[in-house]
Amino acid sequence: MAFNPKLPFRARDALAAGLTRRALASSRFRRLLPGVYVDARVPVTPLLEARAVMQLLPVDGFVSHHTAARLLGGVVPHDENLHASVPAHRNRSRKLGLQVHRSTRTPVTFDGVRTTSPTATFIDLAGVLGLVDTVVLGDSLVRKGLASPARLVRAAASAPDRLRTRAVRAAALVRARVDSPMETRTRLLLLLAGLPEPQIGIEFRDDHGIVLRRVDMGYREARLGIEYDGRHHATVVSQWERDITRREEFDLRDWRLVTLVAKDIYRTPSATLERVVAAMRSRGMRVPPLRDEWRAHFPGR
Repeated sequence: MAFNPKLPFRARDALAAGLTRRALASSRFRRLLPGVYVDARVPVTPLLEARAVMQLLPVDGFVSHHTAARLLGGVVPHDENLHASVPAHRNRSRKLGLQVHRSTRTPVTFDGVRTTSPTATFIDLAGVLGLVDTVVLGDSLVRKGLASPARLVRAAASAPDRLRTRAVRAAALVRARVDSPMETRTRLLLLLAGLPEPQIGIEFRDDHGIVLRRVDMGYREARLGIEYDGRHHATVVSQWERDITRREEFDLRDWRLVTLVAKDIYRTPSATLERVVAAMRSRGMRVPPLRDEWRAHFPGR
């Protein structure tokens, strides 16, 4: 295969193609991993990182963990290392920026890269991530159409012993039709506090079945909606104007909307629960005593 600097390449292949070490060290190229480079003009994407990892693996190696999740389009926290796995009979190794695990997984091919499957990636990361981040990953894989809550539950039930308990708990909380990681976090804050699980993606349709409005989550019978608004709702004027009209429409329908932003989840979760409980009671809902489990996952600041 002809040398292509726009794809990750080994330094030895570049030298064989006529490049010098001085050229590799110049601003023309970006070092992705020890001995692996790419043309500096090429954007670094999850696919590019996965291809870079494959340059350092044996023929039976594959990307896994965080690197696999990002390749698949899943949402995971940042990790300073890229991750890969090799069959159990091979030695693990760790290079600067690359962590290699032993695995009995049978890889699949995604975008031309050998990787753990969506369900295997979820199970592997259940042993590494916290509960909330694992559910965020699961919801994002379902949103991408790469898994379903039922498939994740089945996979978790047959997970290795060391991963099973955490995988089963997380899989049981994965839901379909969740639009963003912050919606997942909002829902889990309520559930881990012992509040009733909200319906996801409540839709309002006209007489022809066309969706007119949608609420992130809520309780239809009580006419109570809970929504997470990202920064663009405040900084994009057109969005802000649409939100005003939208809220007026919900007022006419006698719906109460509780709107949350990032600080409500990350900084003041206790106050957020108080707001939601007050809204529930104002709509005549029966509110159970709150549990404290949420505190371990939403410590606030």
